[in-house]
Amino acid sequence: VQLQAYGGGLVQAGGSVRLSCAASGGIFTDYALGWFRQAPGKEREVVAAIRWGGGRLVYADSVKGRFIISRDYAKNTVYLQMNSLNPEDTSVYYCAARIRWTTNWGSASEYNYWGQGTLVTVSS
Repeated sequence: VQLQAYGGGLVQAGGSVRLSCAASGGIFTDYALGWFRQAPGKEREVVAAIRWGGGRLVYADSVKGRFIISRDYAKNTVYLQMNSLNPEDTSVYYCAARIRWTTNWGSASEYNYWGQGTLVTVSS
């Protein structure tokens, strides 16, 4: 599985941006697709995750009500719509895939495949 994330950039506080993660090589029903982020000097943290075949959709507390994860079967793509951004959301955002959904969806070490990351900078 290859993942390619894109869509980052510079946005003002209060603004929105949508990230995309294009997957190739075969994504199957029970796969977990996640978005993580890592700010300078900080550990990588989960943002949201979704089960490819449906039935599971989860968010970190810090982004609930602001971010939306979704997928497009036809395009083999997972999206992260980020709204009401604030400077604390500034990070490199990564998409990741795991071959089976897990209750430990928030742990980066659980994921088998990673995209290259895309930088989101939120100015105040």
